[in-house]
Amino acid sequence: MTNRSVRAVFISDIHLANPNSQVALLEAFLRTTEMETLYLLGDIVDLWKLSTRKGRWSRQHEAILKLILAKANNGTKVVYVPGNHDPFFRHFADTTIGPISVEQEAIHTSATGERYLLLHGDRFDDDIYCGHFWWHLGEWAYESIVTINRHLNRVRALFGKPYWSLPGALKVRSKKARAYIESFETKVIDYARSQGVQGVICGHIHQGTLRISDGFVYANDGDWVESCTALLEHQDGSLELLQVPHAATQPGMRLHPAMSPKQAAVLHSQAH
Repeated sequence: MTNRSVRAVFISDIHLANPNSQVALLEAFLRTTEMETLYLLGDIVDLWKLSTRKGRWSRQHEAILKLILAKANNGTKVVYVPGNHDPFFRHFADTTIGPISVEQEAIHTSATGERYLLLHGDRFDDDIYCGHFWWHLGEWAYESIVTINRHLNRVRALFGKPYWSLPGALKVRSKKARAYIESFETKVIDYARSQGVQGVICGHIHQGTLRISDGFVYANDGDWVESCTALLEHQDGSLELLQVPHAATQPGMRLHPAMSPKQAAVLHSQAH
């Protein structure tokens, strides 16, 4: 049963083929949400993980792709902006794969006329990490922490303990992590401003955010490995960042907004 109908949904960093991908929560979200446009902002299929023995492809992962295709075939506009874990699909930029449009970057125009630049965000990695070595080291470290967190929470569940985020706790406590996030956001915003838009929506760093920076909208739709977040545009043009709880025990799925529709409306008015 559909619980909500919105103008647009922005998701990224699903990492299908990665054992840490929260595909069950994503499938429930997609089945209970109807949208006019679905934007896939990169790292949808983790081709890196799929190319190694650590990759795992299951029916649940396949079900996500089938669900997205079903939406595309039934009237939802689907736009795919590939990321650094699925770069192969960048070869198809400015073309279509079946009913899905592929773009290097895209522009989304809101219901009230604001133009948002859409990109994955990995184009700034070399500037932030000072080279591929540090970038790969960061990827390895994060992946290791998320894997540990997955096993840790399985044990916690056996003892009736709620979900706890080790990566989230480390990000809060790590000065380097906070500095990286701030540097990434600054570079993304500066680049987007140069494109003459009113805001930017991206992914890549697995850090869901929705805020105004000097009158400019910065939104990161998060990920479906750890935080399980999606950015929504409602019919009135307001933006909302939703987080799906990891322990959804009630019938149907409860979505906890990181920014309520009322707060999103205030955000929208401040952008003018």
